Amino acid sequence: MYSIPVLGLCLLAFVLLSNDSGGEAQFKAPCVLSMVKSVEAPHKVEFAGEELVLDRYDLHERYDREINGFTYSHSTTLLLIKKANRYFPVIEPILKANGVPEDFKYLAVIESNLDHRAVSAAGAAGLWQFLAKTASHYGLEVSPEVDERYSVERSTAAACRYLKEAYAKYGNWVSVALSYNAGQGRISGELEKQQTDDSLDLWLVAETTRYYYRMLAIKQIFEDPGKYGFVLTEKDLYKPIEFTKAEVTRSIPDLAAFAKANGLTYAQLKDFNSWLRDRKLTVSAKSRSSYTILIPAQESLYYKKGGKTQVHDRAWIYKD
Repeated sequence: MYSIPVLGLCLLAFVLLSNDSGGEAQFKAPCVLSMVKSVEAPHKVEFAGEELVLDRYDLHERYDREINGFTYSHSTTLLLIKKANRYFPVIEPILKANGVPEDFKYLAVIESNLDHRAVSAAGAAGLWQFLAKTASHYGLEVSPEVDERYSVERSTAAACRYLKEAYAKYGNWVSVALSYNAGQGRISGELEKQQTDDSLDLWLVAETTRYYYRMLAIKQIFEDPGKYGFVLTEKDLYKPIEFTKAEVTRSIPDLAAFAKANGLTYAQLKDFNSWLRDRKLTVSAKSRSSYTILIPAQESLYYKKGGKTQVHDRAWIYKD
């Protein structure tokens, strides 16, 4: 049964929308508190310096699915923008230093929802969702004590190595992006078997087919969240954390004791150094001569009343 306020709103909407000179309703008012409007797909979009015209039916409809999906997945998309304020300042300089287009930060967004501890059903881990074998191939250590897939900085650098290698092979960023999901072998093989040189023309599994359009869509929302109904203020964003880097050259037999000695809880040490997979860290000639552990500044760990959060991108802040 409708409450009195809801009935009142419905009746008011009906009167306003159906009051024409002929006495017949021109539009039947829905008895809901809000309505959903389809997001208009643009004629063309750009990613990593490459333009894509969305006039063909499949291109248009695939993009339309993703832009509407992200727009109306309110809590998920809202949290992505909040978390980006912490992670993008770390990711962007690494991409730039390696000559990878900045837009590929959105690959990390759709891979892991910017969760540096994410693990997929297939065993892919970290912000960039590397499988163990692939991670080792691109220079990350994966062992019972250390798994650098969970290191934001080192996994981003490894992702850059993959992306640059793939670009040298394909010469376009669309194929690079699709190969990150499906693998270079699959993309190269299907380009040959399906007799095309455009990766967006390929018939692929649904996950890979959607992959590129998901990056296009989330990029559009991040560049103008207010346009898509996401209202954030400075204080809503997750604050960046400031660190000092402790160079460890000797084994640590007890990481909880190490954390306490550095003014941290064990949980905080593990949160910011999730690549530490055991309660100890062994440094030896057989593994590595040193590791870098991030020690967060104490003042960075707190949201202070009246304090200001550093905003990485002013486009994320809603303007009246």
